[in-house]
Amino acid sequence: MSFFTNKFRNRFKIELKSKYCIDSILQPLTSHVILKINGSLTSEDIIRTVVSLAVDKSSVHSVSKQYSAVACETSLRYHLKKLNMDELILSNEKILLQNPLKTLKTGKSYEFAIDLTNDPYYGKTDSSKEKYVIRSQAKKSTNSFYSYISLYITNKNERFTVSVLPVEKKKPMVEYLSYFLYLIKRLNFKIKVLCLDREFYSIDVFEFLQSNGVPHIVPVVKKGEKMKQLMNGNKARSTQYVMKNSKKKILLDIIIDVKYLKGKRGKKGCENLGFVVFGVKWSPRKVSTVYRRRFAIESSYRMRNVVRPKTSSKNATIRYFYALVSFLLKNIWLYIQKKHFTIVKRGPQVIDEDKFRFEVFILIIKEWIRRKLRVRTTVWCLR
Repeated sequence: MSFFTNKFRNRFKIELKSKYCIDSILQPLTSHVILKINGSLTSEDIIRTVVSLAVDKSSVHSVSKQYSAVACETSLRYHLKKLNMDELILSNEKILLQNPLKTLKTGKSYEFAIDLTNDPYYGKTDSSKEKYVIRSQAKKSTNSFYSYISLYITNKNERFTVSVLPVEKKKPMVEYLSYFLYLIKRLNFKIKVLCLDREFYSIDVFEFLQSNGVPHIVPVVKKGEKMKQLMNGNKARSTQYVMKNSKKKILLDIIIDVKYLKGKRGKKGCENLGFVVFGVKWSPRKVSTVYRRRFAIESSYRMRNVVRPKTSSKNATIRYFYALVSFLLKNIWLYIQKKHFTIVKRGPQVIDEDKFRFEVFILIIKEWIRRKLRVRTTVWCLR
């Protein structure tokens, strides 16, 4: 399949082959996920099959019925159970960033976001997975979930998922923040600003970020009379607020941006958007605009759901591995887009996104998978 990567189409042409795309996916996985297997079956065979589950949105139960060159369902389940949670956690950023690191610059200041996503869980829990089953607001007929916390770069043209971790019950959010900050330092990146969701709105989080000098933006939670009064006005402004609990308190700087709804969402009047800020000296409008870029992570989740293998497995390690594969597919698409579809011109970097959409990338992988794993054909006999 051929694509043009420059406005001077007759001069610059790149042949983008399916093998290049699939190798970009398989290499990080086979390098960092090792399954000890005896016999003719290999670790790469299992990984390749899991990639097929992702792009086809199928399950271990159905894949052997769809393709002839794959292991049977029993064998797949047996070998996937060999995955080790601790090893996956240790290598998760290596898997996700093996290729994207080639396009990211060390020493550069990036805008980061940290967010949580929930995968519905159905069934009973036991001691083997109890710490990974999180209770939350009901969604899709359940209030039990496997939850994942992810670190994400929100800069334009560099919206890569840096790391994904499984959330453990009763583990403080500060521990995940500490892990991510150490990772950013180890990768030799700088933090221009860190955008967090309301789920991180707590004294412990603010105290940790301030003590480590991390510039951050967090939307306020409108609880208490004092906060409700602060969030009532018709002009952009800044103020301070003392947040406290039974043990301690902390002084927070609050920036409030005011936007006029003009009938949006069926509402009129003005809307007060309040943010806790630290380490940035920006106008209320810029704070609001920069934070809005955090919502690019929601697009990442939607793409990830497009290539999430179907499973009813209650095994937390297998489900985490599936999550890493789906986030990896999105990262590799962005990496290929940035590497091969950047328009060469003066000024800011521009990527010709229409030339290589996510659905085209998935189609290329599907075609390779179908040739490699050999689609089963059904012969119908008419009498």
